[in-house]
Amino acid sequence: MKQQIRFCRSFDGTRIAYAVTGHGPPSVPPLVRAPHWLTHLEYEWQSPIWRPWLTTLSSGRSLVRMDERGCGLSDRGVETVSFEAFVRDLEAMVDAAGLQQFVLFGHSQGGAIALEYAAKHPERVSHLVLLGTYARGRFKRSPESRSEAEAQLKLVEFGWGGDDPSYRQFFASQFMPGASLEQLRQMSELQRVSSSPSDAVRILRAFYDIDVSESVPRISCPALVLHARGDLRVPFEEGRKLAAMIPDARFVPLESDNHILMEQEPAFARVFDELQGFLGTAASFGGLTAREAQILEHIARGLDNAQIAARLGLSEKTVRNHITSIFDKIGVESRAQAIVTARERGLGQGSRTL
Repeated sequence: MKQQIRFCRSFDGTRIAYAVTGHGPPSVPPLVRAPHWLTHLEYEWQSPIWRPWLTTLSSGRSLVRMDERGCGLSDRGVETVSFEAFVRDLEAMVDAAGLQQFVLFGHSQGGAIALEYAAKHPERVSHLVLLGTYARGRFKRSPESRSEAEAQLKLVEFGWGGDDPSYRQFFASQFMPGASLEQLRQMSELQRVSSSPSDAVRILRAFYDIDVSESVPRISCPALVLHARGDLRVPFEEGRKLAAMIPDARFVPLESDNHILMEQEPAFARVFDELQGFLGTAASFGGLTAREAQILEHIARGLDNAQIAARLGLSEKTVRNHITSIFDKIGVESRAQAIVTARERGLGQGSRTL
């Protein structure tokens, strides 16, 4: 498998790098990984830590991911580094890649960006997958959390780019406390090449100040929230609170202490089992487009046409036209039959798993 690296321009002219891997049939929507800290498209493609993630996420579908501004192959030292800019960079990349509808995956800080994007563009996101993320950054949680975060920013400022890896290994051990010494070394190197100390501080400060709590209740697509119980970077309780805020989200605890899950641990396989089940239920109806599968999911939940139209930013006439096509493709004649058929295939299962 190879990756294709491309570039686009964001709203302020900043050059954003993104990569495309894998491919799938037209009925399977691509998966977009929202931008987050510590990425380098070339380095992580060769990384034993990240390569298993990228290979698995690219299996049977296209995976599109990007380096956020200040990271990796995207422009560094830019004038504007802010949460709003990160969201607009994602918008620019999606448009440049020509993506109409897709699964949006947000890991760590990328989860907040994914949440904001999904709330602003419900017509583009068919499913939302969130791993180890939050609605509120560290500055927004408590005075104690803010004090600790400020101390860590000082470590980044003074020790990030130097030859002594001890500063970076402190962060690496928080991301992966269960890692071997070699894996910690690899993570330290990724931190060094991903960003300069000054950009790293600016990026972290922007993420620490995030609060998307007001946007989260507007999420209208099916959502899967996964979080490791022992996560040292993002407390488990933040993931639980987030899942409770998203309408009909499913919450899956993972038995791990790692923020970045490693291929050899059971939680890694659990993530992809859950992901396959979450995305595969809608895909189990052969011939449905991603939009039709999304509407069928809402029908299975008991929403009427007006509610579906409001959630997806469509007209009721467009929803009715899609429903006519759905009924024909799944072989039913009424809404009641569609609900029964869809629920038999696992759709409409909006309960939270604790």
